[in-house]
Amino acid sequence: MKIIESHSEADTIEAGLRFAEELGPGDVVCLHGDLGAGKTHFIKGIAMGFGVSKDSVNSPTFALIHEYPGSLPLYHFDAYRIESEQEARNIGTEEYFYADGISLVEWPEKLGTLIPENAIHITIKKIGEGLRRIEIA
Repeated sequence: MKIIESHSEADTIEAGLRFAEELGPGDVVCLHGDLGAGKTHFIKGIAMGFGVSKDSVNSPTFALIHEYPGSLPLYHFDAYRIESEQEARNIGTEEYFYADGISLVEWPEKLGTLIPENAIHITIKKIGEGLRRIEIA
C-alpha cells in the first residue's frame, strides 16, 4: 500500500497526476471516500496526465459516465445513484471496464461484482481541515 498526504486541493490533483504515470489501457481505478473527500480532484490530476484539462473534469453525478478523450480515453463513473448491479450492467459498465481506455469509478461499492478483481483501489480520507490521506492499494 502506498500512502500520500495531501494538504490542499492542489496537492490532491498533483497526486493524481503522478499516479497517472502508473496507468495503462484497461485499468480500472476505484475511488472510495466520503462526499467531499477529494475523489474528483484526484481524477482531475489523472486526467491531466493524459492531456485532458482539469477544468473539463467534474463529477458525472447526473450523467453517470463522462468520457474524456486524451492520449488514452478516460471513462469517469459516478455510481452514487446506481441502485443495483443490473442497472450498472444495463448502462454498459462492463463494456467500459474491458475497453482500451482507463475507467475511473467513484462509489465502486455500488457496482458490486462488476468491478474486476484486478482493479486498483484508492481510498481518500479527510483527516483534518484541508488534510487528506490517500491510500493506494
